[in-house]
Amino acid sequence: MKKPKEIYYETSADAGLFATSLAGHDCGQTYMVVGEYEGYIYLADGKSKTLKRPKRKNKKHLQLIKRGYPADIRERLAARQTVRDEEIRLAIKQYERERATCQNQT
Repeated sequence: MKKPKEIYYETSADAGLFATSLAGHDCGQTYMVVGEYEGYIYLADGKSKTLKRPKRKNKKHLQLIKRGYPADIRERLAARQTVRDEEIRLAIKQYERERATCQNQT
């Protein structure tokens, strides 16, 4: 059985922001940016893509969402403090609810 390789990424200025996938089999999926390394953004959704096994995606295949992000999670990611997958999952769920509410009002 292979040992999973260690994932390394640096904290990004965009850490803690939400991002929507624009290309690939996950098109339309909402994630949270957790880091960046060599031109790739590392994303987590708290379910299938956790902080221990984030998704690596090219920057040009993402739409960054610069509003509605949780400031406390963003600050902790920038400071490399502990953030739980449950917190990311709940933040994404709340963002998607708010987005659906705004779209229904128009």
